[in-house]
Amino acid sequence: MQGNNILFIMADEHNYNCINQLGNDFIITPNIDSLVKEGTTFTSAYTPSPLCVPARASLATGTYVHKNKYWDGAHAYDARVPGWQHVLRDNNVNVTSIGKLHYKDRTIDTGFTETIEPMHLKDGLGDLFGLLREEMPPKDACKRLSEELGRGDCEYLEYDRLITNKAIEWIRKQKKREKPDSPWVLFVSFVSPHYPLIAPPDFYDLYNDANLPYDNYQNLSKNKLHSWVKGIRESWPYDDYMDEEKRKIAVQAYYGMCSFMDSNVGKLLTELKQCDIYDDTTIIYASDHGESLGNRGLWGKMTMYEDSASIPLIIKGPNFKKNQMCKTPVTLIDLYPTIFDILSLDHVASEANIDGESLRAIANNTYDKNRCVLSEYHGAGSYGGAFMLRMGDYKYIYYVGHQPEVFDIKSDPNEKQNLANDPSFRSLVDMLDNALRSIINPESVDEAARSDQKKMLKDVGGIDFVLNRGNYAGTPVGS
Repeated sequence: MQGNNILFIMADEHNYNCINQLGNDFIITPNIDSLVKEGTTFTSAYTPSPLCVPARASLATGTYVHKNKYWDGAHAYDARVPGWQHVLRDNNVNVTSIGKLHYKDRTIDTGFTETIEPMHLKDGLGDLFGLLREEMPPKDACKRLSEELGRGDCEYLEYDRLITNKAIEWIRKQKKREKPDSPWVLFVSFVSPHYPLIAPPDFYDLYNDANLPYDNYQNLSKNKLHSWVKGIRESWPYDDYMDEEKRKIAVQAYYGMCSFMDSNVGKLLTELKQCDIYDDTTIIYASDHGESLGNRGLWGKMTMYEDSASIPLIIKGPNFKKNQMCKTPVTLIDLYPTIFDILSLDHVASEANIDGESLRAIANNTYDKNRCVLSEYHGAGSYGGAFMLRMGDYKYIYYVGHQPEVFDIKSDPNEKQNLANDPSFRSLVDMLDNALRSIINPESVDEAARSDQKKMLKDVGGIDFVLNRGNYAGTPVGS
């Protein structure tokens, strides 16, 4: 089984465009760059949902949100649907997690052989504001973004340092195992570059004299936003507390945090090499979703635009070509069968009711312009469910109760021109809508999400309980 170990590194909120080797000449990411050079990068990769909790539930189960029904920041993964880690453990594979999981709480069976320094939902409840939908008041915790940013330190950065040290210790122990030839899977999940946008001084200072691309993160007045997106901006009013100077500090801090994240990746790669297991280990690098970073006046995630919904996804290993760019659309749920394929346990994955396909097969086949991947958002601030379908060069965004958007990502990567209302693209819009509806009925899914959310709202004590509990800017370490 030599060569079948897996080190799965997950970042949180890493914008796909913030990797030097993938075209951002301003950012410093030498270690992730090395993975790009030595592996396969999936250039059209997406999150199943642009929000931590549902994205991670879909990653675990290998299923889309509408199937697993982990809808929002309150419906967290609870092992009701077994994850790939449960199946690996049942097949006697050592599968260990270190760091952020964002599952329901510490009482559930995560499926991992060992769970080290986990982070789960606060009080096992998470962000209940997502249950309110149209009745949700603006999140006043968003003000913290403007108050806690720049050069310094914070609990999340210290947590990531702990995660790195624990992962290094774990990798080092593998040389002393009784069965060194049996494969293992190590899931190392960081918080960076998730807000607060605070970078360690040495990483923040990397960009002191850099002419950063602030124009890439252009603000837009609210009246120029799509009607559904306007609801997100008003419900998550981060930008109301920002000014031009704070926006620049935030961008520099985010770049510094990406470089900090990269440095932790480098330490793990170095340890693999020192332990002489680097060549025997497949390395996966991914993020749960992206980060808008002030573009359109949006911060965080929650939308279907590229900043938020697209993700970096890189795999380096014996079964993946070096320095390859795979354009076929893929998603985090494809990692479930990929892990089993790498471990030569693909017959086990074939027995599961999952939605993904092995990325090894996708990467080694020709560009599939007909493959569709989905992303959904049913959380806080959504005035109707949002559904994204990526097919070939085109992205179709369907909003329940609002006008759709269509973008040609190849010719318009910044999504400036909505083609949905252009009569000359009518047949394209109809084709994309039919493709979406061949997979799901958006209105029915939206209704199902709202029904489950109303039930949970009642179970936790109603609107008054949610409002009195308040909201917070991020999950505390130790949850």
